[in-house]
Amino acid sequence: MDATRTVSIVRVDAAALPAERDALAQLLIDVVENGASVGFVLPLSHDEAARYWDGLAPSLADGSRWLWAARDGGGLLGTVQLELATKKNGVNRAEVQKLLVHSAARRRGVARALMQTVEARARELRRGLLHLDTEAGSDAEPFYRALGYTAIGGLPEYACSPRGEWRANAIYYKTLFLRGAAA
Repeated sequence: MDATRTVSIVRVDAAALPAERDALAQLLIDVVENGASVGFVLPLSHDEAARYWDGLAPSLADGSRWLWAARDGGGLLGTVQLELATKKNGVNRAEVQKLLVHSAARRRGVARALMQTVEARARELRRGLLHLDTEAGSDAEPFYRALGYTAIGGLPEYACSPRGEWRANAIYYKTLFLRGAAA
């Protein structure tokens, strides 16, 4: 990624998903091959990665999930998802999922831009509490703390890393606004 290129963040809805499928699959393969613990183990085939993205179509179509892509003139740089709680007692919260940044685009503000987009949309949707989990001890932890997320614990051997090692997770939250008891 050329640091002088302008990064744009665009929503990928269910209608746009098929056109983005191949690039999304390649991005997922890149991040997993570079150690990101995002639900997959090596080797990750293109077909398996593409099936993951295909599986998001129903939740993108019904509005319970939002997906954004960061791109520049050179192509797809990253993605992030926001899954809305759908139970009546949880309409104040949403989960940030699969913040993925291509290995060639890291440390250039892509993840920050994606997270700013997520937080802005969460506010618009009146979702004041965001939560996420990441691998304990990963490079993601200082990033989330720098964005104002608070660690609240984790579970031992929560997920298998891409290389087959069982690792703990770290659970984070951020309060964007409070609804209060009268909400």
